[in-house]
Amino acid sequence: MTRDDFMSFFRDDECLNTLSAADSIEVFSQILIGSSDFTAKLLNDVLSEYCVDHKEVVEYDN
Repeated sequence: MTRDDFMSFFRDDECLNTLSAADSIEVFSQILIGSSDFTAKLLNDVLSEYCVDHKEVVEYDN
């Protein structure tokens, strides 16, 4: 699969609907390049996208 094929798949709602919940979790957990990709904003945006309004990620300094 080429990069263009991969991106076309993920930009197509019908294709995305063929993924199971486990498939989606696997892709999400593997696709980010490194730990710096995980930010409070990203995680809060994901929570918001899925209408999870009873949780919030808060940043703090050690």
